[in-house]
Amino acid sequence: MSGTLYLVPTPIGNLGDISRRMADTLAQADFIAAEDTRVTMKLLNHLELRKPMVSYYRHNTEHSGKAILERLLAGESCALVTDAGTPAISDPGEELVALCAGHGVPVVSVPGPCALVTALAASGQPTGRFTFEGFLAMNKKNRRRHLESLAGEERTMIFYEAPHKLTATLADMAEVFGPDRPISLCRELTKLHEEVVRTTLGEAMERYNQTPPKGEFVLVIRGAEPKEAPVATLDDGLERVNRLREQEGLSLRDAVKRAAKELGLSRNELYQLAVEQ
Repeated sequence: MSGTLYLVPTPIGNLGDISRRMADTLAQADFIAAEDTRVTMKLLNHLELRKPMVSYYRHNTEHSGKAILERLLAGESCALVTDAGTPAISDPGEELVALCAGHGVPVVSVPGPCALVTALAASGQPTGRFTFEGFLAMNKKNRRRHLESLAGEERTMIFYEAPHKLTATLADMAEVFGPDRPISLCRELTKLHEEVVRTTLGEAMERYNQTPPKGEFVLVIRGAEPKEAPVATLDDGLERVNRLREQEGLSLRDAVKRAAKELGLSRNELYQLAVEQ
């Protein structure tokens, strides 16, 4: 019987965010797969734990992933951690989860810290529907292509960004989404210098061009305003009535009833027009 892969979130800044379940899962796992073993060692020292670790990060996923899978299939349990936040979210752990799922290895996700959810909750932007876009490409052309694909996105958009790329990213966002688009810039979440700046893209550009940004950012941008559907006319309704009669063989009365409902038109006015044509 195979072991279990546990996805164990780690604090994104404040060690007080470690839950009892997170600590217990790390203690009970046979070994830990870590993005950076040096970073994870500090966490284990804080928890007074001693566990064997293996390295699993962006550039060794294929080799290390297979080795971890073999141990899981042999019956060992593994706790996968990142340097900060939830494994598999904008993280190569996604590939290990897919590998395990494809081989029937149980995967258990332990709830815990996640920068995108923490930022969204504090952003002041609409939270009912959102899309997480992760890190944008460093290449300007690819970054612009990504942003332009979101030009009409009506959901709140969430991005991760490093400080050295922030001003260039904000400039591109202002060009694509407009300088008046509301944005919340969430910096150093849960840490000593945590800050949430609620402003517009244009004002954010001015702010960080004057004051160089520091720390890791989560950008929460309000979606585009919904486009109003074009108002249908009686002529549109008449065209729909004729099409329904030709293609579906509906009677004049049934075609008018359906077309009026679909297009939000007056049934009586549409019927009168259809009779007079």
